[in-house]
Amino acid sequence: MANIDDLIGFDWDEGNLEKNWIAHQVNSSECEEVFFNLPLLGEPDESHSIIEPRYYVLGKTNEDRYLFIAFTIRNNKIRVISARDMSRKERKTYEKAIT
Repeated sequence: MANIDDLIGFDWDEGNLEKNWIAHQVNSSECEEVFFNLPLLGEPDESHSIIEPRYYVLGKTNEDRYLFIAFTIRNNKIRVISARDMSRKERKTYEKAIT
């Protein structure tokens, strides 16, 4: 996965802000929190990396909401593509990895 420690912030577009809220009630601040809270599990998302490299992370918000976030990197910034609550399977994977 890309080294997120080298990135300089977030790149939000209105469409994704609204899409994530409408579809999953996830706001931008929750997405950003995930990247600053440990543990953070991430992998390249090769099946969706046709036009540009994509990644996903599993992590928690400050309020312990477990989120799956798909993103890409543009101009050294994280650009969230999609954010939602983790599935049961993803949560099991996350919890197993952190214990």
